[in-house]
Amino acid sequence: MPQIRPFRAIRFDPEVTGDLGAVVAPPYDVIGADLHRDLLARHPKNAVRLDLPAAEPQDADPDDKYRRVARTLAAWRSDGTLRKDPRPGVYVYEQTYRIPHTDVERTQRGFFARLRIEPFGPGSGVLPHERTLSGPKEDRYRLLRATGINTSPVVGLYEDPSRRAAAMLAEVAGQPPLADVTDDDGVRHRLWLVTDEGDGAPATTLAGIAGAGPVYIADGHHRYETAVRYRDERRMTRSCEEDPAFDYLLMLFLDAADELTVLPTHRVVRGLAPDGLARLRDGLPSLFDVTAADPAALVARYEAAGELAGGEGRFGLVTRDGAFELRARRDAFAGLIAAGGEAVRGLDVSLLSATLDHVLGIDAAAVAGGERISYAKSAADAAALVERGEGGADAAFLLEPTPVASILAVSRDGDVMPQKSTYFYPKALTGLVLNPHEW
Repeated sequence: MPQIRPFRAIRFDPEVTGDLGAVVAPPYDVIGADLHRDLLARHPKNAVRLDLPAAEPQDADPDDKYRRVARTLAAWRSDGTLRKDPRPGVYVYEQTYRIPHTDVERTQRGFFARLRIEPFGPGSGVLPHERTLSGPKEDRYRLLRATGINTSPVVGLYEDPSRRAAAMLAEVAGQPPLADVTDDDGVRHRLWLVTDEGDGAPATTLAGIAGAGPVYIADGHHRYETAVRYRDERRMTRSCEEDPAFDYLLMLFLDAADELTVLPTHRVVRGLAPDGLARLRDGLPSLFDVTAADPAALVARYEAAGELAGGEGRFGLVTRDGAFELRARRDAFAGLIAAGGEAVRGLDVSLLSATLDHVLGIDAAAVAGGERISYAKSAADAAALVERGEGGADAAFLLEPTPVASILAVSRDGDVMPQKSTYFYPKALTGLVLNPHEW
């Protein structure tokens, strides 16, 4: 079973920094160049300096930017910008938000704690659902090696049929928070520290509930695999240390039974040319029921896909010849998806991958190469690329979300999904809690 522990977080001291909202940041992997510049300008001690360091002209070595983070961390801890909490606990975290492009408001609650690292594989208590890429892992590894600190969390899902943890989190959320900030997307983030002082040892109780069964990684696969590599390296040099802090990483634990928001990532197909578009037009009816659709209505539906259930084999298709609604005939895919168990073979993203291969000859290797397929979070952006023919965009496949239940089923089977299958929203802020590899 997973081992989950309270910890002493390092946190920004608002008496030193002022407005906490000015020093927190989105996670590194959703920050583009413009936002990066904005965050640097927002506050001289914004957390982006720790989580997404930029190279500078005077750097003589690629690792200089990571060493600069280590020096910055030391300076901020020395001058009181960052302070370590005196007692261990878990940090209850609440996010209140609107599903993008809708009026639907949701609140999700979880808690930050340390998870003992263990490799993936048979018998592991930590289960992935996504393949990772080497580039992001190397970046995260170099940052972790230089700093010895988790600047942003991995997100994990746990199952609690009793709903006891949900009741405990709701009770905590009725108290005054340590932090209360609203980000640039209008998401409100609140944070509380829960220790084992008083009756019932609530911090240990929450950790025990989440650790009673497998933990499923929802977001942060690159960070998790990086932590495994870093732990193994540290064990070679600190083999005599008992229960070292580098055996753990920072995780945000969410109950899989909560009303979580998973957004889809839409696919834009490039370089089809007239003959490829003809193959697409002629080949789709063998796999789908194809119905002409109003382009504006179709795009609007998938732009607000976060409130859809997903998993029904339903897609939107936009080409310069028109817009179409596609409904998969699952029996037609028999034999086209050979790898994996029933759960992964039944995913919408797997049906689409098989379609691209079978109808257009775009196989997994071509997708991984990145030249034929690009991705868009916004259905409107994907459709606009096709309308303009930008970068050779010829067709946009618009997707519904992957249901959380399907994610868990794929993980239990030991399978992994195609790239860009899930996008959990909203993201946890970087800078609310940092996990140092020390006790």
